[in-house]
Amino acid sequence: MNEYRFLNTSQPQTLVNATILCYFEAFFGLIGSSGTLALILIAVGQAAGGFGVANEKRWGYGIALGASVLNVVAWLYFFGTSVFGFPLIISFAFSVLLVGLLVHPMSRDYQRIWFR
Repeated sequence: MNEYRFLNTSQPQTLVNATILCYFEAFFGLIGSSGTLALILIAVGQAAGGFGVANEKRWGYGIALGASVLNVVAWLYFFGTSVFGFPLIISFAFSVLLVGLLVHPMSRDYQRIWFR
């Protein structure tokens, strides 16, 4: 039997939602990357981080957080202040939400105590 999980519903709600959002952001990041290597690496980092968080690995949390912060920075770099206009703000909001879910005190405390 495979011991790895795609999603761990026994974690706090913030981490479960962050894991799901990591996978969605990675999928749509790959679709919208236009072959840009930096965006592809960010998307791969989000997918790997989501998998690591689901399996309660410290490296997964770090990669997920780092890739998510880089994703927000990439949005601001490529689109500047136009990211705050419609319709870009919808996608940008999900990127910011992912960072918020990962740095939420409930997520940080859980990973600090239980992740290996």
